[in-house]
Amino acid sequence: MDFTFSDEQQMLRDSVSAFLLKNYDFDRRNAIVRSDAGWSREVWQQFAKLGLLALPFAEDRGGLGGSMADLVAIAEPFGAHLLAEHYTASAMLGGAALALAGDGSPAAGWLDKVITGEAIAALAYEEGPGTPDPSLIQAVVERQGSGFSLSGEKRMVLGGGDADVLVVVARLEGALALFAVEPAVQGITIRPYATIDGRRAANIAFDTVAIPAEALILADAGDALRGVLDRAILALCAESVGAMGALLRQTAEYAATRKQFGVPIATFQAVAHRLADMKIAYTKARATLLYTTALIDTGRATPKDIAILKGQTGKLGRALGEAAIQTHGGVGMTDELSVSHLHKRILANDALLGNAEYHLRKVGVLA
Repeated sequence: MDFTFSDEQQMLRDSVSAFLLKNYDFDRRNAIVRSDAGWSREVWQQFAKLGLLALPFAEDRGGLGGSMADLVAIAEPFGAHLLAEHYTASAMLGGAALALAGDGSPAAGWLDKVITGEAIAALAYEEGPGTPDPSLIQAVVERQGSGFSLSGEKRMVLGGGDADVLVVVARLEGALALFAVEPAVQGITIRPYATIDGRRAANIAFDTVAIPAEALILADAGDALRGVLDRAILALCAESVGAMGALLRQTAEYAATRKQFGVPIATFQAVAHRLADMKIAYTKARATLLYTTALIDTGRATPKDIAILKGQTGKLGRALGEAAIQTHGGVGMTDELSVSHLHKRILANDALLGNAEYHLRKVGVLA
């Protein structure tokens, strides 16, 4: 396996990084997060023009047919710059679920709008304090006349408050099914909020919501859904690794310039050892990320591989973030520096789709 980016992938990565450096510095990002919307439609449309929204989807669905390595190449800069826009929510979760629909279905029409940036899609999946395994889904859909009736509650729906279409995971006659539901339908209650890392999410309740038959995307969606979640986990981990890299660089620079007793604190043995541990944690996490990416692109990834990646990234990311804050001291916990924000992004990504503790236990079960 080749664990390096191709020339084309490196060019893609460089172009995304250059765009973010120019248009999405920390101050600009904070202004976007603190706005009423919490994200920038201008940036979103620029992503569409750059082809980033089309990248994850197959060419026969109107996309660019990008590989997971292509997506990792852009997800790392997204994490380093603390992207607040709904890329993971709309492209990797909601959009990926819409792509499972057959040609000519309403869901396929929504996918076209997601690719062009005209619509935001959100996957209503998580329930309770966390639903890492699809077998834990409790939301239910029952047949009602020529359509269906949906009941249940979804929590931590990334982009849920801004979504033009919700892809809801629910049980239909015992099997997991996917439905494309418009959020304005009667019986749907949406409670939007900001997450600890500055993104927008929502808790959504469905009270015997009547949905038409054509809203069904896939009736027996268990295996397909796991594939969507696995690729989303890879994207989340790539974001976290990008955030880890930014933390490592900023902490090393700070330690080299911050002086105590007339010398840089990087010369102190305790700080030097901490920086070395941070470097090792980042290297291990990124190596695991690139290895798992190669496995997915070659069709060789197993549930154990995905669990190792999510567990390692969450555990190592938390340790690296805590070390970065400790090295910066009290200023590392303030909103004025990106250090605390990067740490929060790592923690938030860890909590989604099963945290490190859950996935490391899963590795033990699958061993």
